[in-house]
Amino acid sequence: MPESEARTFEWLTTGERAFAAAGDAMRAAQRSIRLEAYMYADSQPGLRILSALLEARQRGVWVQVLVDAVGSIELPDSFWEPLRAAGGEVRWFNPLSLERFAIRDHRKLLVCDEAVAFIGGFNIAPEYEGDGVTRGWCDLGLRVEGELAVALAASFDQMFARADFHHRRIFRLRRFAAKRAVPAPDWRLLLSGPGRGRNPFQRALHTDLADAQSVQIISAYFLPTLRLRRLMIRVARRGGRVQLILAGKSDVPVTQLAARSLYHRLLKAGVEICEYQPQILHAKLLLLDSAVYVGSANLDPRSLRINYELMVRFTNTEIVEQARAIFADTLTRCRRIELEEWRASRPWWGRLKQRWAYFLLARVDPYVASWQYRKLRE
Repeated sequence: MPESEARTFEWLTTGERAFAAAGDAMRAAQRSIRLEAYMYADSQPGLRILSALLEARQRGVWVQVLVDAVGSIELPDSFWEPLRAAGGEVRWFNPLSLERFAIRDHRKLLVCDEAVAFIGGFNIAPEYEGDGVTRGWCDLGLRVEGELAVALAASFDQMFARADFHHRRIFRLRRFAAKRAVPAPDWRLLLSGPGRGRNPFQRALHTDLADAQSVQIISAYFLPTLRLRRLMIRVARRGGRVQLILAGKSDVPVTQLAARSLYHRLLKAGVEICEYQPQILHAKLLLLDSAVYVGSANLDPRSLRINYELMVRFTNTEIVEQARAIFADTLTRCRRIELEEWRASRPWWGRLKQRWAYFLLARVDPYVASWQYRKLRE
């Protein structure tokens, strides 16, 4: 961000604060609201958001909602009838089809008046109500203002336009790119999606890790590519410090098994691994020297190769310093994994389950998604 905008941000470290701040922004909106969600549940948080959207329409605010069809599969379309009746627009991203079910919109975004925006990992569901310590999942978000909000609004418009997933038509529009980076002096918007080649998020990670001395990562679902793992190991071996906060409790046990299949080699190389204990971990935060990444992407094959994701890389000093404080606070609620203890605690059947989980998520799932994506382009 430019220096004049240095303080136009707020870290959202609890679901309670995130929902409250989002509600305040929607109630203050005068021109437009754009809401994009992977998981939206018919619940108290979901009903409060719907109420705020309806109030906005009564003020004449232009309202658009984009919800992923698989992430929100339990949400009936009738939930949105009041908003549509009031003149709001609601679309399901990639409506259910066996030919393309694997490719999803995993982004989480709220933009009000192209002036205030919210990014991060929070879905709109009751699991996120709480402080992430005594109750509710542990997650993280960021409220931003200024030119970044304008860029985020434009990225929403592109996703909203492709909601029906008619890729053959969209692929002919060369300027319509899901994979791109939007730069500014102190931030860089990294938009990624399926297809050939590394996405901007991966490219930025590779560049930062190549010379990093300090790496601090919070990742709910951790299954990075071989190249990313090697880069982390090189940081540790050349005397840098790599600290990982991963899930001690997970809503998707197979992802935890797959992540743990990587522990031995990482620990042996000097990487520090800690598991978050109080609640299910859903946060995504990456601190690489003087840069911090925040957004929707995990360090797993889905986020790195398959899903549509949204990440922002910040180099603003105040944002980075506050992110380090968040990491340090989260670390106090973790249990560190020690190499010898880890070796002794893994029976052969446990190792076998972890390897199968790795094969499923790192090989089978990306292969199916890649096949479906190629078919769409034919």
